[in-house]
Amino acid sequence: MKACGVIKAGQEEAALLELPEPASPGPGQILVAVEAAGVGPWDELLNGTGWDVGLRPPAALGVEGAGKVLAVGEGVTVFAVGDRVLAHEAPLPGGSGFWAERVLLTADHAAACPPGLDAVQAAALPVNGLTAVQALEKLGLSRGERLLITNGGGATGALAVQLAAAAGIEVTATASAAAAERLRGLGATEVVDYHDPDWPARVRCGLDAALVIADGTAVNALPLVRDGGRLCSLTSDAPPEVRGITSGNLYVEPNAAQLGRLAEQVGAGTLQLAPEPLPLSEGPAAFARATTGRAGGRKLVLTSA
Repeated sequence: MKACGVIKAGQEEAALLELPEPASPGPGQILVAVEAAGVGPWDELLNGTGWDVGLRPPAALGVEGAGKVLAVGEGVTVFAVGDRVLAHEAPLPGGSGFWAERVLLTADHAAACPPGLDAVQAAALPVNGLTAVQALEKLGLSRGERLLITNGGGATGALAVQLAAAAGIEVTATASAAAAERLRGLGATEVVDYHDPDWPARVRCGLDAALVIADGTAVNALPLVRDGGRLCSLTSDAPPEVRGITSGNLYVEPNAAQLGRLAEQVGAGTLQLAPEPLPLSEGPAAFARATTGRAGGRKLVLTSA
């Protein structure tokens, strides 16, 4: 089958591959014909040197996507052949990811695609959406509290802005000036240009929490949080706890229930995504763009068409 991934561990660039078909699904597993698969900066960590998702090269990259169920393993009752699903999967039970024509998944990690949710939108959602939900749950904010989100213009940041604003949280986001209007439209109360080296001085102190999505901004965000507040970093650089501030890192986990709720919101139009579809043949270029920060705030999605 056609795929895009790595031939060996430590490979720094993605390549187009021809891979064997996945094995038949075992107990609790489903085999999915991939219609679209998400691309993100985390895919750089899947080459055997960073994030261990059970990849067995030569293998396709990708830990999220959407498609149709081709076969179900023993004990799977929630899905049937022909059902449309989306998922974030890690570890990968078949040792290979979503950037391929077919992928083997754990049934409990997949969510049903609502009617009307197309494959590109569905594939753009899992990792960014689950990360945003799980980070906000970790922060535990209440209506009326104030939150700083760094890199609000990125795919995860924009979803976090929308989810927080919908919950009645007052959001300040850092982003480029070009993204400011879009983020205000998504619910941000204030947008601060991160290109300004003095951007922390533009943020009103006493924030209840900070969600750190931009590398290197945790140290700037922490002084803006009130005593006893909370900080959650998605960039593995949560600073030591001071002034009673709870500070920690978060790493996304598969969660079918959360993903199903997110998919329903996207399908209903209450949660907006900005995917950029590309054919699987452009996988190496998409990988390079995503891992070098050249996606322009768009979520890149590889399609089978």
